[in-house]
Parts: sequence; structure tokens; C-alpha cells
Amino acid sequence: MKFIDVNCDMGEIAEAISGGTQEALMPSLTSVNIACGGHAGDAASMRATLQQAIAAGVSVGAHPGYPDRENFGRLELEMPLSAVSDFVFEQVRAFAEIAESLGARVAHVKPHGALYNQAVNNPPLAEAIAKGISRWSRDVTLMGLAGSPMLEVFRDAGFLTAAEAFADRKYEPDGTLRARRHDDALIRNPLEAGKQALRIADRKSVIASDGSEVVVDAQTICIHGDTPGAVEIAAAVAAALKQGGIELRSL
Repeated sequence: MKFIDVNCDMGEIAEAISGGTQEALMPSLTSVNIACGGHAGDAASMRATLQQAIAAGVSVGAHPGYPDRENFGRLELEMPLSAVSDFVFEQVRAFAEIAESLGARVAHVKPHGALYNQAVNNPPLAEAIAKGISRWSRDVTLMGLAGSPMLEVFRDAGFLTAAEAFADRKYEPDGTLRARRHDDALIRNPLEAGKQALRIADRKSVIASDGSEVVVDAQTICIHGDTPGAVEIAAAVAAALKQGGIELRSL
């Protein structure tokens, strides 16, 4: 049987943490990536989201981003590489300390937003991210865009990697994500997201914005917790995968 991990970015929005949205997402997931003080999150939000994830039995990981709360970490920044390493390390270290206090193991790290997207085709930036994480530990899996050079950099730095694809994002013909400035960058229709997720898991491809087929060989599929209708999207993705004979399993 084929299997795949389904991950979701969490710990970013106070209303989602306290209002039940995150807990409603958990049954459709196998892993969660928790904001750890860069683009969003603080000690309280990390602890609350970790507790929800532990109760749901899903794998947990750190989700470090740029120090840019005003733009939710989605604005490209030009930080010195040493500063990127330092800031990633501080975020992951802080998250790991809280996770350890709750008896949870940090299984993976996934960069957030612009930090992730810039590192896709920027080996020095990807290396800076890896250096920051390695100051904490190398015994962790690093997530990165399927088919991208960032995964090679992470592997060269001594990490296990997980190639990631997205159920709720459109793709460009070169395999990169369609920029959010385009109105169709997000997939808001749950059935469409489910269809794309199943295609990724079963056929290792997506249909790009120009109608072409792009190879996407992934071990994990992401759903964004801040996408409108995220709970319904996650449920549709999980249902489509299971109905297609795909087992949901953490990395």
C-alpha cells in the first residue's frame, strides 16, 4: 500500500488555537508544523498547540520563519546568512525546550513562508537554515519543496529530508509554487484540494497553472491552517487519499 504524511502549519493564529479550529484539523493530519516565534507564535501558543497535537497523537515539528510578524513571514528579506542561522537556531531551540517539557519529540523542521520559498533555489540560504538547525540537532527530518535544490543542500548537511508538495496551492510549470499575489494561488475548493492531493500521492504529479503536468515526487503533503475553510479542505484531502488507497502515516 502507498502511504504519505499529511502536514499542516499551526500555532500561528490565536483564534484558531483557542477557538477549536486546530483541534478540528487534527483528525485529518499525521504531522503539524508549529510556529516558534519568528513570523508568529510565542511560548504560550507553542505550548497550547503542542498539547493539542499530543492529545491527537500526531507528529510535531518546528516551523521557523523570518522575524516579520507584520507580514506573517511572507515578505522576502535580505538578512545576513549568519543572522538567518542564528534566528532559526533560537526558534528551534525555544520550541524544542517546550516540547521536551511536555514529553514530545521534535520529529521535523519546516521553514515558513518567504524563508522557505527563497531557500528553494538559493543554496547558500538553505545552507544557513541547515546550519542553524544543526546547532540544535541533526537528528531531525528537514522538509523542503519536492524536486528543489534545497533538499540536496539539507542532505549534504547531514539531515534526513522529506520532499513536500501542497494540496491547497497552485503550481508553476517549473514546479515552484504560484506566488500569492495571483488570485488563483490558493486552492480553496475542498474537492479540488483533495483531487490534487490524491494525484500527488498516486501519480506523483500536479497540473500547473498553464495546464501542463509537472512531476512532484513527495513524501508529505501540506495543508495551510490559515487558508479559509482549512478544516473542510483537510477533511477532503484525507478522505480523497484514503478512498484512493493511500495510507496516512507520519514521516
